[in-house]
Amino acid sequence: MNETLAIVFSIVISIAAFLVAGWLYLWIKKQDSSNEKIGKISDLIKSGANTFLRKEYTILAKFGFVAAVLILVLLPKPIWNQPSFEAVFKNNIAMMFAYIFGTVFSGMAGKIGIFVATIANKKTAEAATKSIGSSFLNGFRGGAVMGMAVVGSSLLGVALFFWITKNPTMLLGFSFGASSLALFAKAGGGIYTKTADISADLVGKVELGIPEDDPRNPAVIADNVGDNVGDVAGMGADLFDSHVASLAAALVMAFSLDNMYNSNNIEIVFVFAALGLLSSILGVVFAKMGKHENPTRALNLSTYITTGIFASLTFLATLIFGYPWRLFIVTVLGLFVGVIIGITTDYFTNDEKQPVRKVAKASESGPALTIISGTSYGFLSVLPAMIGIAVSAFLAYKIAAPLGEGYALFGISIAAVGMLSIVGMIISNDAYGPIVDNARGLAEMGGLGDDVIKITDELDSAGNTVKAVTKGFAISAAGLTVISLLAAFVSEVNDAAIELGMGADFIKGFDILNPAVFFGLLIGAAIPAVFSSMLMLGVNRNAERMVAEIHRQFDEIPGLKEGKEGVMPESDKCIDIATKGALKELLPAGAFVIIITIIVGLVGGVHAVGGYLAGNIVSGVLLALFMSNSGGLWDNGKKYIEAGHHGGKGSEAHKAAVVGDTVGDPFKDTAGPSINTQITVVSLVASLFAIIFLTLSIF
Repeated sequence: MNETLAIVFSIVISIAAFLVAGWLYLWIKKQDSSNEKIGKISDLIKSGANTFLRKEYTILAKFGFVAAVLILVLLPKPIWNQPSFEAVFKNNIAMMFAYIFGTVFSGMAGKIGIFVATIANKKTAEAATKSIGSSFLNGFRGGAVMGMAVVGSSLLGVALFFWITKNPTMLLGFSFGASSLALFAKAGGGIYTKTADISADLVGKVELGIPEDDPRNPAVIADNVGDNVGDVAGMGADLFDSHVASLAAALVMAFSLDNMYNSNNIEIVFVFAALGLLSSILGVVFAKMGKHENPTRALNLSTYITTGIFASLTFLATLIFGYPWRLFIVTVLGLFVGVIIGITTDYFTNDEKQPVRKVAKASESGPALTIISGTSYGFLSVLPAMIGIAVSAFLAYKIAAPLGEGYALFGISIAAVGMLSIVGMIISNDAYGPIVDNARGLAEMGGLGDDVIKITDELDSAGNTVKAVTKGFAISAAGLTVISLLAAFVSEVNDAAIELGMGADFIKGFDILNPAVFFGLLIGAAIPAVFSSMLMLGVNRNAERMVAEIHRQFDEIPGLKEGKEGVMPESDKCIDIATKGALKELLPAGAFVIIITIIVGLVGGVHAVGGYLAGNIVSGVLLALFMSNSGGLWDNGKKYIEAGHHGGKGSEAHKAAVVGDTVGDPFKDTAGPSINTQITVVSLVASLFAIIFLTLSIF
């Protein structure tokens, strides 16, 4: 197989993923949804989600327009420094279009997810009246539509863009478009969903002692809308961005190596990425839940099966096409480290394991101990994942190094591609979570009975566990990917240095005793913490407004608190508060990290940016893992108590666990996963502005 055939193969597999997504969508649409009450509530959720997405994308379109103009003028180098209009067209104009297409493809990922999830939620709720297996399949296949569409579009976009331009630097522009939109979409969606979730829990569960999705609570519909705009649209854009970034970083280095050695590394990247998507297609099609299985085991088993299929297919491809066995080994290494990180995350967030149960037990003594114990286990959970990332990067470097100069860092990028190879299955599992969470709400609001609510509770608990696993997987993959992007930054700087007559190997490494590097390192390490605080303060401000609105409605609407027949809350008021607040808060944090990155580069130059990226990666991955895992642990600790342990619903332990969950909510669904995207964005900004930092820095 040659490079062109590998690209065509990737395009064919991408189209196959769209066809499977279409088949799954038609299957879901055929499922029963005859309950009118559930249908009306589901339509409210769908309307709220689409309204928010439309307003959010309108704001982001304006930001994207300004960014596209700046890219046209400045990247990859200022337009006035280009020798001819032809050079401007091939470089600046092409980079602008790459950025625009990246934002469009990323936005489509979120829109497709919302479209399917808001149909699958009511189907999943009604299927629970038949059996847990039927309900599980509706939820999983709803998530799988998004998984297939997101990865199909990311691989298709990268393959087409590289085929047309033959310039891997343009892929960095495509990736920047995807990651910048994902950053704002994840931030906005995360602020929306946690505003509603926290407000609904604090007033409903803690103050009034009413059930989680009680139809009397004005914030419940907004909470269900939030599940879609945060966990579906936001996470879809996030994982789309991670997949594109890993491919872009690998292709930048593969292009350089192929020119140096006349090798076939670009072909290998496309073949392995396509086989990863094919493995996810097969895993999704055959996934199901056995009669006596629990949903968590069924979801994890589908991931393990997909992993085995990918390892087998890449083994055969390496054997048949004569690829270097060392690259096969580092690809599989990345994949298996990802799975191991998922397993360790499961240990700290699964309610069948000791950490969650110990936090639930601590809740009997009040919310202070809930938070202390959850925070402690959250920090403890970081070590295995950080070791996994470190070991996989170290081994990939050492295993690939004997292939020749430049292959060591390429090995890390291939390990990142391997870790994200089954991202189609990961997204399917992740999107399953908010679908079954919505289904649980619909079951309660639709009055389907305790047995159905029990089934959806079990599915929802599995969704929380698996969401924590997929977030850990995504954050870890981002850690490997941005190490690759750091290498891509070095490559871009050295290429620019040669072009400007500054000599080859302008950057060989980053010495932390160099004051410019240390300057960047300290600032880069602080950015994830500041970024997180900006997002969580946004949630805090918004939640204060919504809690006040919920109190007003319970005080002023006669019969609402008592649940009088025909009295309905003004849910649209809460939806409006969540929407306006999220839209107001989504731009500052994202713009802040981009601007600070550029300032560091203009002040300290490329060495300062290298230190900045290193500090940002280490600090960001650590904080993201801690927040994601501790939030998942608190959530499942609450659900463990609600299942009847330590006094059950309404007990003092339950109230303490709800407080822990409300602390963990913005950790796991707002700040944590957004940091994942933030470290990718700043790495891409660094690579795209490499020439400017090299020539225009103050020091």
